Amino acid sequence: MPGSPLISAHELHDLLEAGAGIRLLDVRYRLDKPDGRDDYRAGHLPGAVYVDMDTELATHGAPSEGRHPLPSRETLQDAARRWGLHAGESVVVYDDFRSVSAARAWWLLRGADVADIRVLDGGLSAWRAAGFPLETGEVSPEPGSIVFNGVDAGISIDEAAAWPQHGVLLDARAPERYRGEVEPLDPVAGHIPGALNLPADAVLEGANFASPAVIRAAFESVGVNDLTPVAAYCGSGLTAAHTALAGAAAGVEVVVYPGSWSQWSNTAGRPIATGAEPGA
Repeated sequence: MPGSPLISAHELHDLLEAGAGIRLLDVRYRLDKPDGRDDYRAGHLPGAVYVDMDTELATHGAPSEGRHPLPSRETLQDAARRWGLHAGESVVVYDDFRSVSAARAWWLLRGADVADIRVLDGGLSAWRAAGFPLETGEVSPEPGSIVFNGVDAGISIDEAAAWPQHGVLLDARAPERYRGEVEPLDPVAGHIPGALNLPADAVLEGANFASPAVIRAAFESVGVNDLTPVAAYCGSGLTAAHTALAGAAAGVEVVVYPGSWSQWSNTAGRPIATGAEPGA
């Protein structure tokens, strides 16, 4: 499955029908319902294994670590083995909410010894809209044997602070959160000084990603060009991975600040900018 980090429902269905050995991972997660296992059991792509965001793709720590600290290498490796993952396999991940949690899985698995890692564009809704079948219950594969040499740590809080001096730091949250008008989750409203706002909606068309040309135009609208180092953050690090996935689909490399605003706003002494301007 070479090429784009995205795969359409029809492409995936055709590959599965042809007998391609693809490991399917279901990453159901929403802020209003962090545990998606019941929804997974009620209907998922045939053969898909449930992935738990909070315990397998993240860990728990102090507020100064952010809401979704990265898992350790051992935690991620144990999880991937539970999913039945072996070295050299192809993987497709999906969710049921704009591919945000699927993007986190994609970002963490890029460094694994897999043949390919893709995200189902449009997620579960695209599969259903195409009329393809679902299965119920739980899939428990035989344990895999994959080995992780490390986990991509992205950039640190200090690197994020300095990023606008040499590149473009993107804030993927909604504009009103960027401007500091509202903050439903974190202790302080505003944005990292120097950051530019590129909401996740700018790279989407409904539940699907926009075309590469539209995505690239969205990046260019905030000053990104082929020579620009680009980093992204959001509230807790999940949508930042979504921005990195969109960038990969359009040929733009984006590094992730996983601590994101939840870490920044919980760290004493960090400056806060508000308003529509990067450094206001």
